[in-house]
Amino acid sequence: MGSELTASVLLVEDSETLAATYQAYLSKENLKLARVATGGAAIEFLSKQSPQVMLLDLNLPDMGGMEVLEWMVERSLPTSVIIITAYGSVDIAVDSMRLGVVDFIEKPFDASRLKVTVNNALNLHKLKSLVENYQADAGRDSFHGFIGSSLAMQNVYRMIEAVAPSKATVFITGESGTGKEVCAEAIHKQGARVDKPFVAINCGAIPKDLMESEIFGHVKGAFTGASSMRAGAASQAHGGTLFLDEIGEMDMELQTKLLRFVQTGRFQKVGGSQEEQVDVRFLCATNRDPWEEVQAGRFREDLYYRLYVVPIHLPPLRERGLDVPGIAQKFLRRYAKEEGKQFRRFSSLTATVMSNYDWPGNVRQLQNVIRNICVLHDGKEVLASQLPPPINQLVPEGAIGKDGRHPEEVVAEEQNEAGVNGTSQYQIQPLWITEKEAIEHAIDHCDGNIPKAAELLDVSPSTIYRKKQSWEEVEAS
Repeated sequence: MGSELTASVLLVEDSETLAATYQAYLSKENLKLARVATGGAAIEFLSKQSPQVMLLDLNLPDMGGMEVLEWMVERSLPTSVIIITAYGSVDIAVDSMRLGVVDFIEKPFDASRLKVTVNNALNLHKLKSLVENYQADAGRDSFHGFIGSSLAMQNVYRMIEAVAPSKATVFITGESGTGKEVCAEAIHKQGARVDKPFVAINCGAIPKDLMESEIFGHVKGAFTGASSMRAGAASQAHGGTLFLDEIGEMDMELQTKLLRFVQTGRFQKVGGSQEEQVDVRFLCATNRDPWEEVQAGRFREDLYYRLYVVPIHLPPLRERGLDVPGIAQKFLRRYAKEEGKQFRRFSSLTATVMSNYDWPGNVRQLQNVIRNICVLHDGKEVLASQLPPPINQLVPEGAIGKDGRHPEEVVAEEQNEAGVNGTSQYQIQPLWITEKEAIEHAIDHCDGNIPKAAELLDVSPSTIYRKKQSWEEVEAS
């Protein structure tokens, strides 16, 4: 079959003689062939596992092969089906193809015909899987606390998935406010240590003379004020993940002790003489260029090489395309609810101004701006006049009238309330919200039957399940 992995094929054939013949035809192929003799046995088999390809005889002793096929379609099973029958007709072929059958083979046939048909079905199955995986990656608009569907963020999501199962140290870089701690938590949640502690220390927020104690802990009397023994982050993170944020702020002397800890997993509490051994996964981050810090003599080169195993760079918000509206909408829903305000959306002018702003403070700045608006203002729609400095400087001069609204905003509100030509005016909103509403409407229309809703929307059920999971993650964050 030209594949390094053994393919799985299920043969559903009641004739012992024909089943033995087909098994002989495929005996030299690189596949694992299972065989059942009835439709009931096929359904039982498929309930436990999904082979890549199924050879299905239409005439079975207990039920028709089409019944088995319909059962599979209702459950959206990924198995590719090849129909085998001695009673071929155009009608049967059309009906089976409508239900997703990939090929139709009529008895009698020789070994060559069977091999080619199975080979083609396996290749098609592999191609479909690749496409679905690509669409799943490209279609994600959230991931473990991150919001955004831009290509830059899809690359970050894939990097996190790839590195999470490993114990390798990850060095996260990016401007302030890009979500470095969110990235570290995502790696922890995606990995095998998810049920163990995640301990984060901001090396730039703790006085340098207390930093060693924060990481390694101290014994009673180690220094003035040390009235009792204290466990540090290293002990607290045992079995889990230790995240050192803004590691470039750590002084050189402590960097030497950290290097030994990273190399051996052993350390001593401040003022103590006994060594402790822990098992932690190291993640670190900085908003500076770590190699420039090494060249400037502010960061140990040996520690750099020990920590800089897998780098992940978080893109600034200005390089994330159309992610701004989706992130802003999430914060608007959250803070409007917290502050008891009516805000539901952004006016078109507000959305344009926000999309054109560079956001030097990145996601953290966007978050603070939305909170500012929700605290100081109210209404169904966020207006351009409600944008705080310096973002409001991007509002075109003369664009805001005496009532604080742009003329287009006034027209839009009037159209939304009264309708245009007797019909409601369509409200522009972020694409992912429109998509969410459409999917939820289809599910309600089908009484909660997701496969039926997927058929109406012309997408796969797995797409809907994935979308629903991403929305739940957004709402929970």
